[in-house]
Amino acid sequence: MTADPTLIAAALDAAAGTLGKGVQAGADEADGKIVLPEPPADVRTALDEGGAVAWSEPLTIRTYEAQDPSVYPMYLDHRVYQGSSGKVYPIPFTERVADDAAPRAWQAIHLENEHVRLVVLPELGGRIHIGYDKTTDYDFFYRNNVIKPALVGLAGPWISGGVEFNWPQHHRPATYLPVETAIENGDDGSVTVWCHDHEPFNRMSAQHGVKLSPGSSVVELVVRLHNRTSERQTFLWWANVAARVNDDYQSFFPEDVRYVADHARRALTAFPAADRPYYNVDYPALAAEEPGADRIDFYRNIPVPTSYMIVDSQEDFFGGYDHGAGAGFVHWAERRLSPGKKQWTWGDAPFGHAWDDQLTDGDGPYVELMAGVYTDNQPDFSWLLPGETKVFSQYWYPIPAMGPAHQATPDAAVNVDRDGGIAATFAVTSAQPGAVLRILRDAEVVASATHDLVPGIPESVRAGGLVADERVAVELVDAAGRLLVRWTPTEFSDEEPWVADEPPVPEEIDSVEELYLTGLHLSQYRHPTRSPLPYWEAALSRDPSDVRTNLAFADFHYRSGQYVRALDFARTAAARLTRRNANPPDAEVFYLMGLILHRLGRDGEAEQAFGKAGWDASWAPAAGVELARLLARRGRNRAALRVLDTLDGVVSHDTRRTALRAMLLQRSGDHAAASALVHRALAVDPLDATLRSLAGSPIDDDPGLLLDIALDFARAGETDPALRLLERAADAPVTGAGNVRPIAHYIAAAMLDRHGRNDEAAAYRERARHADRTWAFPHGLDALDALECAVRADPSDAVALSLLGMLLYACGRRRTALAAWERAIALGLADPVLLRNSALAAYNIAHDDERALELYERAIDQAPDDARLRYEHDQLVIRLGETTARRLESLLPIRELILTRDDFTIEFVRALVAEGRASDAHEILATRSFHPWEGGEGQAIGAWDTTIAALGLPPTEPPATLGERRSPYTPPAPVRDDGVTEYFATSHPELLLFARQDTDE
Repeated sequence: MTADPTLIAAALDAAAGTLGKGVQAGADEADGKIVLPEPPADVRTALDEGGAVAWSEPLTIRTYEAQDPSVYPMYLDHRVYQGSSGKVYPIPFTERVADDAAPRAWQAIHLENEHVRLVVLPELGGRIHIGYDKTTDYDFFYRNNVIKPALVGLAGPWISGGVEFNWPQHHRPATYLPVETAIENGDDGSVTVWCHDHEPFNRMSAQHGVKLSPGSSVVELVVRLHNRTSERQTFLWWANVAARVNDDYQSFFPEDVRYVADHARRALTAFPAADRPYYNVDYPALAAEEPGADRIDFYRNIPVPTSYMIVDSQEDFFGGYDHGAGAGFVHWAERRLSPGKKQWTWGDAPFGHAWDDQLTDGDGPYVELMAGVYTDNQPDFSWLLPGETKVFSQYWYPIPAMGPAHQATPDAAVNVDRDGGIAATFAVTSAQPGAVLRILRDAEVVASATHDLVPGIPESVRAGGLVADERVAVELVDAAGRLLVRWTPTEFSDEEPWVADEPPVPEEIDSVEELYLTGLHLSQYRHPTRSPLPYWEAALSRDPSDVRTNLAFADFHYRSGQYVRALDFARTAAARLTRRNANPPDAEVFYLMGLILHRLGRDGEAEQAFGKAGWDASWAPAAGVELARLLARRGRNRAALRVLDTLDGVVSHDTRRTALRAMLLQRSGDHAAASALVHRALAVDPLDATLRSLAGSPIDDDPGLLLDIALDFARAGETDPALRLLERAADAPVTGAGNVRPIAHYIAAAMLDRHGRNDEAAAYRERARHADRTWAFPHGLDALDALECAVRADPSDAVALSLLGMLLYACGRRRTALAAWERAIALGLADPVLLRNSALAAYNIAHDDERALELYERAIDQAPDDARLRYEHDQLVIRLGETTARRLESLLPIRELILTRDDFTIEFVRALVAEGRASDAHEILATRSFHPWEGGEGQAIGAWDTTIAALGLPPTEPPATLGERRSPYTPPAPVRDDGVTEYFATSHPELLLFARQDTDE
């Protein structure tokens, strides 16, 4: 679509009137608007001189606080979330948000230059909360003037607006967790705000730097993703930009985009005009009644929650444009790394507007324009090898009244109007005096203009009577002749892209290879309801020695701590692989064997395996680090350094290798060399946690981060520094982000046991048994090994058994987990978390209904005012066939407790209606505020409709207190008629804690 000249002219007048006005402070705080502070005096001068500046200063924002998370671990690995598993363990799960807002001072880092102003919020995952174009007085990122979380995130609370950086899955697991920050001033005058977190699942490290340069309107995001673990990991990265929308807002993709796809490519439609039903909306039928209603690039035409992702493009840009405001933004990133381009909306209808109201107090609707790196769909996970670092940049910049971009680079964007000739309107990201705008045909200039271009003011050139064909081009060059942006007509194929299909059941697959690959897909993409194991089991039933499948099983069992079984599979793979080829082209099997043997305490054999893995360039970096660590732990420092020497200049950057070398240099007494090495590395990775610890730099009291650093020291044999860090982790405050106190003590005890310091180890285990266990959800192989070590040292340690059971249940070893929990109970431990966990496993795994009910009742005796316990107990008795009358009799005395939970309240309302007390139900629904969670919509409305019908009243719209509205379209059902969960389901509203499972483990 081309820009409306009238809208452009009006927007140009507005831009001219605001150019140079500087930052708009916003309305009074009484109006509920964020008031941005003036730059402090020490940066004001640099800003006035055209520099880029950054400073830290709290920002007061009206906030609806997320409540404390549940004290119970949530085992939601079968929850369908964004097309993949909604597993949340070990993150505590937040279920409630405050109904009222209050001012809160949030830590904020402000960035500004002459063209744009940004605000980064470190306490909310390092998101960009504000992106403001000073030249046009326009928020090119959606500015949400309130922090109002809804239950959308993986761990519960999630907020709209700004830019969220989603990694290692969508939405970012740490979106409501803090990141560490640092401000870097570049030699070129640029300023970068670095944000760093260790993601809570696999403890990989991510650093993203928000960067502004002098004289440029470009916001650059510099990203470093580092797999600091010893295992290959999967990840995705989507930068999620929110843009405020209205009837005039258009999302634009490159002109070679002819089709878009839904999650997992389960459905397809043409773009920009949808040519078939999509999300059950018949767009061609709508367009037949109202021309243009099929244009899904306009928010106004999409009535239901909808995602679409491009299926292919050879271009590097996309963005959004508000035709009414005459402003928008462009995203640019190299397509070879960043193919993902997506739009999401709640939909322009009452259903979507209700969700907007859940997320803001008056800033209106938004769309998400998401940019994927190493991914082009959701879910679409890529790989990070152990120690691998991926580095990339993404760029955004505001555009003024030029219309949607038809081509863009980091230097400039162009809109090409092809009505009655060709008119090209250009916008630049930095001052370009004497820039030449030109239109060419057959490489000859047919129209040209020279302008002094500046950000915020577009300029045009026109050639009348010209037809846009393959012989035409539009260009902008700077005064020196350097090309800034070039547009030519797009050639494309109308061939329809492929659509994903559901894989057959294992029995219907012919080849071992296809069985292996299907299982790999389910594992890699973290499918929530289909396990890879039946496919791999079928593959081995046909070829027991298949290398790939045995490796897959070895990796699976290794990650769940079943090292002996893992080693058997790895050895089977190695035997087939080396039967005729002693030096196979891929040495992953040797690397994996090294990891397994080390966990089994067979370090001599592990060293041999890592040495062999180092023959393969793909695995040499990871194997070299692991081998050097083993040598360092045995005191063979010179040998460890020699291993690291062989990697320098040959393999990719890995801060683990740098930190290990620095420790070895310190150990050998060369402190100056160690210090120089660390400080050089910190110039590249300014927030790497272990390097900062070696440098003596401050580190936040993040207990998980401190535990990670301690383990890095322990792997190098630096026991005493590791113990000091574990002490600090155990002393850190217990928060809803998680609690490592008991596990830090157990890990310390295991370390001391390995060194024969048994009395000290026993003292640490005693401290672990008396530590606060609130939100203590152990995770990972180091925690597993330490807990098993504690149980071996003292089989009567009920606390270790309780924690061990939590970890085992989370990694799929559920019968073993139940046995651990039952042993802990038999030993006399009877806290509500343990009793509830064992009750859940008794129902799901042992299918022992009486035991499950008994344990829930014992837990309630311990915590009678715990609403979640009461709710889960009620869910259990429903499944056990209790009558509604008996249930209601037990629920009425705890009415006020029930009303503290949305889900429990809805069940209570249903029971009231069923037992003839619809008026009581109506009073609750009409007066109580509800907060729906994404994927669970319709529960409150269903209760309302049932209540109204029971009262004999005509159907009516539900009250606003329910927090949701009806959708005019029925979304795809997550469960088929035969009761099987739809393979491509993107949400599943049922409670998944109670799900019978058959397991041999």
